Amino acid sequence: MTELEKLRKRIEEITIEMLTLLKTRTEIAQEIGKIKNQQGMSVSNESREDELRELVKKQCLEIDFDSNTALKFLNFLLNESVKVQSSESNTHLAVFLKAKELERQGKKIIHLEVGEPDFQPPITVKKSLSEVYDKGFGKYGPAKGLPEFRTKLADFANKNFDGRINLDNVMVTPGARFGVFLAITTLLNPGDEIIVIEPAWPAYRQCAINSGIKVRSVKTTLENKWEPNLDEISSCINGNTKMIVLNYPNNPTGKILPKELQKKIIEIAKKHELYILSDEIYSNYSNEEWKSVLFYNYEKSIVTQSFSKSHSMTGYRIGYLISNQKIIERLTKLQALCLTNVSEPIQYTAMKSLDDDVSTNRKIMKERLTKLEEICNEMELEFVKPDGSMYIFARSKNSINTSELSEKLLNDGVAIAPGIGFGDYNEFFRISACLDIKTLIEGMDILKTRL
Repeated sequence: MTELEKLRKRIEEITIEMLTLLKTRTEIAQEIGKIKNQQGMSVSNESREDELRELVKKQCLEIDFDSNTALKFLNFLLNESVKVQSSESNTHLAVFLKAKELERQGKKIIHLEVGEPDFQPPITVKKSLSEVYDKGFGKYGPAKGLPEFRTKLADFANKNFDGRINLDNVMVTPGARFGVFLAITTLLNPGDEIIVIEPAWPAYRQCAINSGIKVRSVKTTLENKWEPNLDEISSCINGNTKMIVLNYPNNPTGKILPKELQKKIIEIAKKHELYILSDEIYSNYSNEEWKSVLFYNYEKSIVTQSFSKSHSMTGYRIGYLISNQKIIERLTKLQALCLTNVSEPIQYTAMKSLDDDVSTNRKIMKERLTKLEEICNEMELEFVKPDGSMYIFARSKNSINTSELSEKLLNDGVAIAPGIGFGDYNEFFRISACLDIKTLIEGMDILKTRL
């Protein structure tokens, strides 16, 4: 046997040994997951993961091995543990699907779990839908979106979001969720790390984990008014960190960051050359001063926007991304591969509705949120008054497991979103103000009986 063959044989043996160890590790992770589930614990444990990272770095020093390579491998192992321990049964989407099935069976459900405004889209949408056939919108089109639509979106962003952009900085997507997916999966590689400030919409974590990217959570608290600690953000950053996610107005808390705090977070991202993925789809529902990330003119920022909330067009699946032209080109390649282009008829209807006045939607939502606040105060729930968005993120003083609460409430005809879907917040739940006040009161009265 030649020296080359001997080395190849040794690599085979090590690989098989690693697979055996990986199987054992996975089985242990599954057992840990069962215990966590029984005790209502979050899947991720940042402090334990940090301990492992320190052990790995120490070992790398002892054996003279590159720590970045080792940490990428550790991230793979941690993600595999998260995958085998995770359950999607406690997210707001899972509750929504259960609620829809109960409705199909004839049960009446009050939907407090989903952020779907009950307003009709602007009347312009109805008119433009009748125009698309005669105007010939219904063919293959540019993967970035219709040029005339992207031009209007750029003008809209410059006027409303303090942007300094043109159509080359814009691409149309089938909803903001797909824009989040594009940004995370295209700009990051397996083993990279992304910082998510929690509580947070579950899609950021889900997209990252499914792409082999490690999520580093920065947990905020009600007691600290849902404001992230700058030192905690900085402590998460290492050679593998590539992106930080911002979502303000926030889902689920309704928080808008103080201007100075937001500026400092962006300065941290610039210092470490991180991408900033800024989900701004609730900007139309800002009740306090809000500033888009576009204002800072940072070339590595990616802003997601959507017509789902502002124009009540959830089912139309139409959103858009704003970023540096080179980033847009990269994201466009994946979109072209996945779906060719966004439906032209839907793009046309969204383009025609872009300048419609949707301020009434914000006014109505604010009135509903105010009423929800009154009810929550009467129920002695603990929450921070939302600065915007369309939700209240609350907890009972009784330390109730809200995953179990949501199951019981479904039987009562009410759907709420358990807090565990947004991070390590099992005692919290999210309630949506997307229904008329009479129905909101009815739903909250039923909720009251379970607390």
